[in-house]
Amino acid sequence: MAQPPAKPIKKKRFRISKDDLTLHIMALPALVVLLLFSYLPMGGIIIAFKKLNVAKGIFASDWIGFKNFEFLFASTDAWNITRNTVVYNVIFILLNTFLSILLAIMISELHSKKLAKTLQTFFIMPHFLSMAVVSIIVFAFLSARSGYLNGLLFDLFGKQPVDWYSDRTWWPLFFVVISAWKGVGYNSIVYLAAITGISKEFYEAAVIDGATKVQQAWYITLPHLKTMMTILLLMALGGIFRGDFGLFYLVPQNNGMLYPVTDVIDTYVYRAMTELNNPGMAAAAGLYQSLVGFILVVTMNKVISKIDADSALF
Repeated sequence: MAQPPAKPIKKKRFRISKDDLTLHIMALPALVVLLLFSYLPMGGIIIAFKKLNVAKGIFASDWIGFKNFEFLFASTDAWNITRNTVVYNVIFILLNTFLSILLAIMISELHSKKLAKTLQTFFIMPHFLSMAVVSIIVFAFLSARSGYLNGLLFDLFGKQPVDWYSDRTWWPLFFVVISAWKGVGYNSIVYLAAITGISKEFYEAAVIDGATKVQQAWYITLPHLKTMMTILLLMALGGIFRGDFGLFYLVPQNNGMLYPVTDVIDTYVYRAMTELNNPGMAAAAGLYQSLVGFILVVTMNKVISKIDADSALF
């Protein structure tokens, strides 16, 4: 006996339920801001492939293909600025992550809540200082005439003042110290919040088993922070080709003698813009940084998802 023909499946229309309507309305302002300031400006990417003529406008300017990229990579400084940008960021990410977790664990172990809050405030304050202020503080330490560091070296070892702004030897260390001083306190708050969410029963059981504080941190705290560490690491990788402009430009005071150790992609592009007035090259450098960062994030996220799917960002 022949079966009746199957009824065609009707496609469900996209409808917003009344329960979700309020949530969509609340999210609307944020979506509008995201569209206006993050997605709409992406049209400016075409500047990287054009010789911008202000009189003609962006879209009517002449196409020049990849010549703006050729200028960036054909420079003798291309290897130096790329190396500095990547190496500094790798050191900043690894060291600041380690110090942030260590600081969060130490604060979480304090029994006095008042002392813990005081220390959090103390360590987070440098994050809110602008790099212009930080450059003044660093100059007060490193000034050849009246710097605190030169005074300390003279008092303790009898050494003559050093002109730190013409000696590139110690500047990589200075950058690492400044980055940690400015960012570790703020980053530790994220890990501290994750630590407070760990059930106290784990630690109570560990104490009964005779575990030390170091063992509790290694076998309980760190495994619970793994997902948070992975997410923050992936987000940091997206900016690995971007240098902190204020740190590398303002703090060493744009001293040409320090360029081999202080010049990064962002400072190089800024000087090229001010000297050559070439927005196309600046746009090419920005596109290059964004694409590399995007590829790194997607690749690393894919690798992490193969190892541990729960720790992946998306």
